[in-house]
Amino acid sequence: MDIVVRPFRLELAPHRLQPLHSRTVLHRLEYAIVWFWIKVVGLLPRPLARAKGIALALLVYLLHGRLRRVGMRNLTLAFPQTSRRERRRILRGVFISLGRQLAEVCLFPRYTVENVSQVVIYDGFENFERALARGKGVLFLTAHLGGWELSAFTHSLHGYPLWIVMRSLDNSLVDRLLQSYRTMHGNRTVDKDDFVRGLLAAMKAGEVVGILMDTNMTPPQGVFVDFFGLPAYTASGLARIALRTDAAVVPGFTIWDPKLRKYRLRFDPAVELIRSADNEHDIVANTAKFTKIIEDYVRRYPDQWLWVHRRWKTRPEGEPSLY
Repeated sequence: MDIVVRPFRLELAPHRLQPLHSRTVLHRLEYAIVWFWIKVVGLLPRPLARAKGIALALLVYLLHGRLRRVGMRNLTLAFPQTSRRERRRILRGVFISLGRQLAEVCLFPRYTVENVSQVVIYDGFENFERALARGKGVLFLTAHLGGWELSAFTHSLHGYPLWIVMRSLDNSLVDRLLQSYRTMHGNRTVDKDDFVRGLLAAMKAGEVVGILMDTNMTPPQGVFVDFFGLPAYTASGLARIALRTDAAVVPGFTIWDPKLRKYRLRFDPAVELIRSADNEHDIVANTAKFTKIIEDYVRRYPDQWLWVHRRWKTRPEGEPSLY
């Protein structure tokens, strides 16, 4: 507030911040908090860093009722026969998984080719090698499962940088900070709303692109395909690019292995694309095929997927909201 001086009287006059100025102040405050957290946790020994990350995530779990409600609703839709107690256990595991990954992101600057195997190991690397050798580019089919942030980071650290398709954060300051961590070893990012031209060029050059295709989309950016038996509006860009360029589509997921106490960066064999005389049919059919692969992984590791996202928010015309 401003101090206004008048004869014989001192008053405090209220001053309203303009919306843009308020947003700038808020963004700077958010950035300061995120920067401080990342730098402090990044200095801790790995076990303590993970403990701090998990503790923060569980605090969010306890305090953020909306996320809990969305998570429980999604789990009810996906696993209607599962008990409420089991759904709560899965949902709590999701936050533990998120907290563990948060700690690992903070520790990125400390990882090298020599020590990263203490955190992430390859599984099925030969599947990636075969796909890359085709020379037509590689599209990684992946999802918000396990340690997805570690996937591109670890792969680039081993000398295989890639393009990452993602949505920019609303806070540009925090976004630049996270981008600096994601691109530390040569990765490049491209916004999901403007990626087709860049991806076509990348495939022509035989490069590698990672696409997270398990989030809800809004028309006309996708198609409806089944996900856990329910129509889910899903990005069709991966199928369109693959059909047009004949790039290899390789499922790749970074899963936490509780026995190893490490992440496994798993590459499956390239997906055989469905091709017919009807291109639009093929786009839907391949998008459904890719989504089924993601669903199979989520069913195997339900406590590592992002259930707090409103995956079924967009509904077919005439259907009521599920949330």
